[in-house]
Amino acid sequence: MILVFPLFILELITSIRMGMLLGFGDSILWIISSMLLGLILLKQSHKALLTNINGLSMGKLSIKTFGDASISYLAGSVLLIIPGVLSDLFGIILLFYTIYLHLIAKITPETKNNTFNKESDDVIDVEVINSNTDSLSKS
Repeated sequence: MILVFPLFILELITSIRMGMLLGFGDSILWIISSMLLGLILLKQSHKALLTNINGLSMGKLSIKTFGDASISYLAGSVLLIIPGVLSDLFGIILLFYTIYLHLIAKITPETKNNTFNKESDDVIDVEVINSNTDSLSKS
């Protein structure tokens, strides 16, 4: 809670400075466009979550990566909705982190989820057939 107030002040200062740099019209355009982008991304979050679940089931994403990608996508879209320069910057960083996790997931090979019988990997089943029956009868 103590950290929220300085972040709010810093957000206010950077937004005012950016507004002075860009001008009133461009600042309003920035705020509205980032808000619309955040709303669109938030509205499409179910598709992103299903993509993450699909990557998890195929073995491309670990549980940690799945959680990180899902949470960073949702937090990034919410931060884009909040007006302000710092919140937009943090939202874009989180969305790039989500993209990074998905690119790493596409590079890594798929792992098969064979949890049926883990001990079977250590056992080799061999059947020996002796074609030379004379050597068996002599002993």
